[in-house]
Amino acid sequence: MASSNKKVELVRFDRTTLEGFVQVPEGLSSEHIELLTPAGGLTRVPFSETKAVCFVRDFSGGQTFSPNRPFLARPKTAGLWVRLHFRDGDWMEATLPNNLTLLDPSGFSVTPPDASAQLHRIFVPRVALSRFEVLGVIGSSARRRPAKPVDKDKQITMFE
Repeated sequence: MASSNKKVELVRFDRTTLEGFVQVPEGLSSEHIELLTPAGGLTRVPFSETKAVCFVRDFSGGQTFSPNRPFLARPKTAGLWVRLHFRDGDWMEATLPNNLTLLDPSGFSVTPPDASAQLHRIFVPRVALSRFEVLGVIGSSARRRPAKPVDKDKQITMFE
């Protein structure tokens, strides 16, 4: 499996943010995140201190992660619409794929409601959460109705 370095902003529970690069998927081990800082240092941040890992296009210097933000309307992306409750009382709504093979035992890779060109995805360690709610299933094949058969006597023919 090929790996790549991704730009991230790591948000800690003490409200500090670290910028750097994570080698995906190897950098997200079962206990910590290996973060290569822009200065070239390697930092290992335990999942117990990590609130979220925001995958970004560029380092903005501002706050990329914004908790307590719901979707303003029902999400349009197929998958699970979830609400993540963090240990510190913050929460976040997001979507994640409705595919059990994509679940990571160490955390969840979600798409936030304010996903933009700057912020693509967020990885949330399981130990950062106090509760996880599924609000809805979007694009479920169970809700699709079969097409009604067309009555051939009522169908207009164009060429005869």
